[in-house]
This record gives sequence, C-alpha cells and structure tokens, in this order.
Amino acid sequence: MSATADAFNELKKTMESYAPISPETWAALVAICKFRTLSKQQVLYALGEIPPSFSFVYSGLFRSFITDEKGAEYNKNFFYEGTFPGSMVALLRHTPSAFTIVALEPAQIIEIDFPAYRALLLQRDDLKLFQIYYLERNWLLAKDAREIAIVQEDATQRYVRFMREYPFLLERLSQHHIASHLGITPTQLSRIRKKL
Repeated sequence: MSATADAFNELKKTMESYAPISPETWAALVAICKFRTLSKQQVLYALGEIPPSFSFVYSGLFRSFITDEKGAEYNKNFFYEGTFPGSMVALLRHTPSAFTIVALEPAQIIEIDFPAYRALLLQRDDLKLFQIYYLERNWLLAKDAREIAIVQEDATQRYVRFMREYPFLLERLSQHHIASHLGITPTQLSRIRKKL
C-alpha cells in the first residue's frame, strides 16, 4: 500500500475513534483532501497569512509558535501523528494567522480544504458528530486543563505533567522547545530535570 493510502486509512481510523463516518461522507471528504510531504523546518501555516486549510498528521512532528516583540518564541502546541494542526481562529474568522506552524521533523500530512470542509459539515450529520466530539475532547477539556495548570502549577509540576501526558515527545523535542512550551527558560528546565 502507498503512503498516501496508508495516510487516508489512518485519517479514517482517527475520525472514527470519535464518531462513525458513512462511506458517502468519507468519499466526499477524500475529494477535498490532498496528501503532502514536508521537509524539516518547512512552514505549514505562516504567521500573518490567511490559511486555506487545516491538516492531519500522518507522520512527523510540528510546533505552533508565537514570537513576542523582543523576538522570543513561545511554543503554543505540538502536533504529532493523529492530530490536526491548523489556525482554527484564523480559519473560522477568515483572518491572518496569529502564529506559525512549522515541521520539526520530515512529515507527511493530509491537507483538508477548509471552506469545502465547512460546506460538507453543514450537509452531513455524521461529520457534525465527529466535529462535536473532537472539539469537546481536544478544545474544551484539554484547554481547560491547560489553563488551570498554567495558573495553579509551578514550573516543576508543569514539566512533570508534560512528561506524564506526552512521554512519546520527550525524545523527539529539544529541551529548548519543551522549555518554551512550559513558559520557562532552558536553564530552569535543566535545573528541574537534575532535581528530578
């Protein structure tokens, strides 16, 4: 089987872990998608651009980051196999993206045309169910937990939580990127790791 076919099989499996997708809806969805490969450091969605799509990661690792006025970067999220990188606020509002999404590893993705996806969403109840369950699990619940952690946990607790939730990313991410995600310096992270 080709990488393209494998990637689409993985997308279907991931979507159906939220809600069943009918053959008709799946065929319509496949028609608005395209398989792409990206090299390490290649930008998937750029700061200041209105994105045309969101994606599904078949292989590879991405980070979304913002840069402050002093040039310091803050890693907002990491996207790995089975996740959907995209600038959702920019897509929904049709405005320029407030952050950049870039590949940290060579990657293979399925790009999903957003206006076509929205149109399909309005026609297909099974796709609506997928969207609802996906948003509940990955936006409402996860975002809530993260916001509480940022306010209530110190740097060590945040790192321990990161290790517990993303053990598979520890070997794939540089300490610099992990520190940036946790809102601490690499030196602070180094001290925390020594203590642990």
